[in-house]
Amino acid sequence: MVRTAHPNFSNLHIGHTQLRLAEPSDAAYIYSLRVDTGLNTYLSSAPPSVQAQQEWIVAYKAREANQLEHYFIICARNGQPCGTVRLYDYSDNSFCWGSWILDSQKSRFSAIESALLVYEAGFERLGFPGSHFDVRKNNLKVISFHEKMGARIVNEDELNLYFEISPADVAERTDALLRIIGETKK
Repeated sequence: MVRTAHPNFSNLHIGHTQLRLAEPSDAAYIYSLRVDTGLNTYLSSAPPSVQAQQEWIVAYKAREANQLEHYFIICARNGQPCGTVRLYDYSDNSFCWGSWILDSQKSRFSAIESALLVYEAGFERLGFPGSHFDVRKNNLKVISFHEKMGARIVNEDELNLYFEISPADVAERTDALLRIIGETKK
């Protein structure tokens, strides 16, 4: 696989949503999402403080510089944050994505738009030929969402379903998704 050494993530937007790389200054916002009991049901536990979250982001920025992972703030086109998503666990053939949180500031189409942007970042800008991820079995809305996007369950354990999706799977559904959000292909 040929991966892009230093992808350009500027202008990563569609519809009403854009992604930008997380910065240490985003620690308080990210921490607020991670400790929100209405949003954190299916996430790993939050760090103990905003300071600890900021330290994690500083360490993450080193991993980002080495092209090991990318952590994004999901924003409205006006720059207002409405969530997070992370690409990580890079292998030769696939990237994992998770830490996907959308807050009350999200638009009606933020989930679809941010997922399409994840796949643009992973498949087009980073050059991965596939994606893998896991979802807690009781997170039925997210499981349904991923299946509608074309993801396939490839394994499971007591807690999780494990999915894979390819660029072709996403491309097969992109036109219909763009019609839903009122966009056309770039």
